[in-house]
Amino acid sequence: MPRIRTVFFDLGSTLIYSKDPWPPIYEQADRALLEALGRKSVFIDPAAFTAEFGGFIRSYYENRSDDNREKTAKIALGEFLERKGFNDVADHILRGGLDAMYAVTQRNWYLDEDTIPTLETLHNRGYSLGLISNTSDDKNVQQLIDRENLRQFFETIVTSAALGIRKPDTRIYLAALNQVKIKPGEAVMVGDTLDADVLGANDAGMYSIWITRHVHHTQEGELTIQPQAVVTALQQIPGLLAEIENDPLFDPA
Repeated sequence: MPRIRTVFFDLGSTLIYSKDPWPPIYEQADRALLEALGRKSVFIDPAAFTAEFGGFIRSYYENRSDDNREKTAKIALGEFLERKGFNDVADHILRGGLDAMYAVTQRNWYLDEDTIPTLETLHNRGYSLGLISNTSDDKNVQQLIDRENLRQFFETIVTSAALGIRKPDTRIYLAALNQVKIKPGEAVMVGDTLDADVLGANDAGMYSIWITRHVHHTQEGELTIQPQAVVTALQQIPGLLAEIENDPLFDPA
């Protein structure tokens, strides 16, 4: 019988979700960042910071390159500080500022109620599980994983910040596949973004599942990127996988 061996998940808006609007939280996070830097004698006027930078997190995402290379938040922060005349700021100072910033944003991430039950079900059925996440900061993702007690389920965790490559680049998927030593056709990718999770999985030869409960989207017939399956909740995935594996047309080769 054809066999799916590994199920990979995205993290944000797939296993966890944001509850409150981000703009006010980003403002709080920026203040925490500047205060942490100030305690290390890297003083930046908040008004000038906002006027010039527009907010660190928002600016980071707006200026992210479209070539699938991941410039980490630490690199971006160091470059910004150099423009402000702070050259060669020590890594531990940059890290401290980012830790203060992410301590604020992490409070807006919540675990979906069916995340743990679904992961437990899949694990008990013999699937190996993995995580592939686009992120500006690997430590931030690792802390979120530990805070929600998710690490116990994952055989591999691959982040764009650690690898330097973002979804949908097939190389991040192949890196994850290599870690669990399986073929693309033996893997499923579950994620909320069509142009990252679904497109990348399709291009890598993996089975793509689009989860839509935290997504504002058009009708499926209007999609330019087509997932191979659509679910509205994680709890639907175990049943879907059973259907896929019992489909005589399914070929994992």
